[in-house]
Amino acid sequence: MGTTSKALSLLELFSRATPEIGLSEFARRAGMNKATTYRLLTELAAHGFVEQTGSGREYRLGPAFLRLSALREAAVPMREVALGVLNDLSKATGETAHMSLLQGELLTSVAYTYSDTHGTQVRMEDAEVLMLHATSSGLAVLAFSPADFVDQVLSQPLKARTPDTVTDPAQIRQQLKQIRQNGFAVSISGFEQDVHSHAVPVFDSSSACIGAVAVAAPVARMDDELQSLIQTEVLNHTTRLTRLLGGFAPPSFPTIT
Repeated sequence: MGTTSKALSLLELFSRATPEIGLSEFARRAGMNKATTYRLLTELAAHGFVEQTGSGREYRLGPAFLRLSALREAAVPMREVALGVLNDLSKATGETAHMSLLQGELLTSVAYTYSDTHGTQVRMEDAEVLMLHATSSGLAVLAFSPADFVDQVLSQPLKARTPDTVTDPAQIRQQLKQIRQNGFAVSISGFEQDVHSHAVPVFDSSSACIGAVAVAAPVARMDDELQSLIQTEVLNHTTRLTRLLGGFAPPSFPTIT
């Protein structure tokens, strides 16, 4: 991993639950020594990507992200468009709906909505990184990605998030074949225990897969009727989102009936 990749990997450690991280905790979570971690954080701070705060001098995300986010949203107001579709999808299914985008080999949540139908819901993290091999969104993306990208992802060590995470590349490849036939991916407790999710890929104007839309529900609530409803709605709403974003599904994508 190069210096730039190491520095950027530190930013992935922030979350809504952990908005501030001290140097020692950074080093422990990143698996680096403190001197290297400090040097990388100093470089990030010099460019405004992190800043120190509080008496303990913890690090938090810096102002550079506000500027970059504003520029991105002004150029591609994707999140605003996505939220409208996700709200409709959440209402139609009564469950949590979310969209993720692929950036390199990282799949990151960019928008999500909750339904008020049930008291118990699957909760999301802002900008949560979703594992490609362990989530329905990730599997949906892999199923419609170029073969060399799939080979690259599956050749790396695949971590198990839960006891139900599939980490055998051969098994995952079999899943991808089924996903290409169905048009949607399914994951049961692969990323988070007791969460059952369905996802459909999102395509750009060149029919390249750029992300996915998913619906996630507690396993205990996922009966046959709900599964059928979610599969239909997530396919229809994601197809609509792809079109709103100016994208087109590839000819190989299953026709919605």
